[in-house]
Amino acid sequence: MNDYLQKILRGEAINYEVFLKKLPKPFRRRHRDLFATEKVGGNRWIVTILDETAFVELQNLAAVPVSRADAARKGDSHRHGTNVSFLLAYHQALTSSRPDVVVIAGDAVDKGFRRASRVLVVENERNFYCYEQMLAFADEVLDKRLDLATCDVVLGGGNRITRAAVIEWLGDYEEVLCAFDYDAGGLQMYASIVAALGNAAVFVQPANWQAWLGHFVKMPDSTERFTRALRLAEDLGFTSLAQVFRATGNFMEQEVILDE
Repeated sequence: MNDYLQKILRGEAINYEVFLKKLPKPFRRRHRDLFATEKVGGNRWIVTILDETAFVELQNLAAVPVSRADAARKGDSHRHGTNVSFLLAYHQALTSSRPDVVVIAGDAVDKGFRRASRVLVVENERNFYCYEQMLAFADEVLDKRLDLATCDVVLGGGNRITRAAVIEWLGDYEEVLCAFDYDAGGLQMYASIVAALGNAAVFVQPANWQAWLGHFVKMPDSTERFTRALRLAEDLGFTSLAQVFRATGNFMEQEVILDE
């Protein structure tokens, strides 16, 4: 089931009928309240998440159990494996330009630094490497006086950051600043985080998009993906971003921030 959930997060088409068969019965019975679907061909459907809280619950259920006891509680003691997440992080205590590694294995976290009060989660590897520019950008648009003394920086690409154990670790920060691409995938990742962390999650974006309109040049892969991004922006209350989507018909990748 986890493969299907990840494809839904990435906006990829799935065989929805097969997905339904894999859902636990309580979720299957109310799937129309949890998901909206749009057929794009054959047995392929684009799935939009309607209930973010329920989706996070599904992600937790689908995660590989951390022990046989945990697997038994989830209904299958044979699913136990090594569930480990690795996160790259920049923090104040670093003595070189090489990032540190956080190891999250079940409930255990191995990290060699004291966390700051905030964390900036950056989707793209190049932007993460240029963390000083990303901190400056977030500082400018959020007016929060950000630097490594007050804010760690974590690489969150590839939906790694939406894993249940990782979100739980992020929840120990006072604020989780999310610097993602301005597209369906970035908004979906943010929606998953805000569903779990509530007001502690903050989407990094300008209050006024006028100066950035020329950077919305990435054409959506499909009409369905564009519609999904527009719906997510509206549902999240990002009215200005939704207006930019409508005006340009395009998305903006966060790499352009480095060229400003």
